[in-house]
Amino acid sequence: MDEDALKLESQLCFAIVTAARNVVSIYRPVLEPLGLTHPQYLVMLALWERAPQSLSELATALAVESASLSPTIKRLETQGRVVRRRRAADERVLDIALTDEGAALRERALDVPRQIMERVGLGVADVERLRDGLQPFAGRRPTTED
Repeated sequence: MDEDALKLESQLCFAIVTAARNVVSIYRPVLEPLGLTHPQYLVMLALWERAPQSLSELATALAVESASLSPTIKRLETQGRVVRRRRAADERVLDIALTDEGAALRERALDVPRQIMERVGLGVADVERLRDGLQPFAGRRPTTED
């Protein structure tokens, strides 16, 4: 085995973790004028695609645990961007819906992707290749055999 194989800079996991941290810091100044944090932005993206969604559906879409998503939802509700309601047909289910203000915020967010691409110096095709290249890691869950 090559001696460089165990160098920190050779590790895919380190590159991905470092990139993830840096992505959040790149988004921060772009999202700040919208009054959103990066986790809140991800929630809003999911709800702009389809709302309402149950807390469980939203957590699945965002690949997080429902419990870790709850504080973000509560902050968005305090900001007047979403509402939480018990589903009439099944009161055990908590639905998250957009308010008019939350739905209107989508228009202001339309420029976020362009601003991010500009900040990192990538075009649409570059971003798509990068995103698609991460797919083997993004959706895979470890099995008991792993």
